[in-house]
Amino acid sequence: MKIAVVGVTGVVGTVLLKLLEDRKFPVSEIIPVASEKSVGNKIMFNGHDYKIVSLNEAVNMKPDIALFSAGGSISLEWAPKFAENGTRVVDNSSAWRMDSTKKLIVSEVNSKALTKEDFIIANPNCSTMQMLVVLAPLHEKYKIKRLVISTYQSVSGTGKDAIDQLEGERNGENSLKVYPYSIDQNLLPHCDVFEKDGYTKEENKLINETRKILNDKSIQITSTAVRVPIEICHGESVNIEFEKEFEIEHIFEILGEAPGLIVEDDPDNNKYPMPINSSNKDEVFVGRIRRDFSIKSGLNLWIVADNLRKGAATNTIQIAEKLIEMKII
Repeated sequence: MKIAVVGVTGVVGTVLLKLLEDRKFPVSEIIPVASEKSVGNKIMFNGHDYKIVSLNEAVNMKPDIALFSAGGSISLEWAPKFAENGTRVVDNSSAWRMDSTKKLIVSEVNSKALTKEDFIIANPNCSTMQMLVVLAPLHEKYKIKRLVISTYQSVSGTGKDAIDQLEGERNGENSLKVYPYSIDQNLLPHCDVFEKDGYTKEENKLINETRKILNDKSIQITSTAVRVPIEICHGESVNIEFEKEFEIEHIFEILGEAPGLIVEDDPDNNKYPMPINSSNKDEVFVGRIRRDFSIKSGLNLWIVADNLRKGAATNTIQIAEKLIEMKII
């Protein structure tokens, strides 16, 4: 199977290559794609060197699947060109997520919705992704009425330059500023750009993508997204109000059986999800599971996942695996 990785030199592109190797994805030919300045350079995959090619070359090579992680403008221009040539595109950018004609897929939640007609498939925002692995099985049972979401997001969500800024500040270097302020020893209540409603783009992604994936526009959602000075993993404090009453024991049971999810919840032994333990893992971790006594049918959760893996690369490859499993390709 011919696989193109678009944005292969980026933070997520690098992880995509590693996971294709680790998961023994059936690759007969890898097509590494990057910007013109990288064309001709080499990357290593499965012990062999491969030359990076341009987008135009890659389209003409007619890969079976193209895994995109190169930004929205690239996806908007080039994903349709790949699709027109018969390539299935799984896109990591925000370009297609809210397009009503495109599926927004979390592999454990709604991959059964994929069909042979789907040539451009959207990967959700990393913070939405990890949250929905937890919320979807609870919504199915108790129906979510309202969500209050607070995220604590690592700098790798912004990209390599943000990681460089954090490392530079820690080393006392006058590094390039990606953020408007220092991020080391600081918190920025500012993820992505501010929009006219006062929310950031990241906060609105959490709201809009959650409703689309759960196929329920009635859910009331508010969110605050904060950038924190760690390299990898996003943490989320999620407060849920359900339509139906629940028993806390059943919540643990549902989450314990949910695919792609690991429950870490043992307060007596200080066991709860943390980025330091969750990085380089493909699962989503949930803990601090407790009833919210201030409202009827309220629940609090703490969710952590590696934003470069499950939040981006892992889910991308899981979608590709589903396409094969469902015999769509």
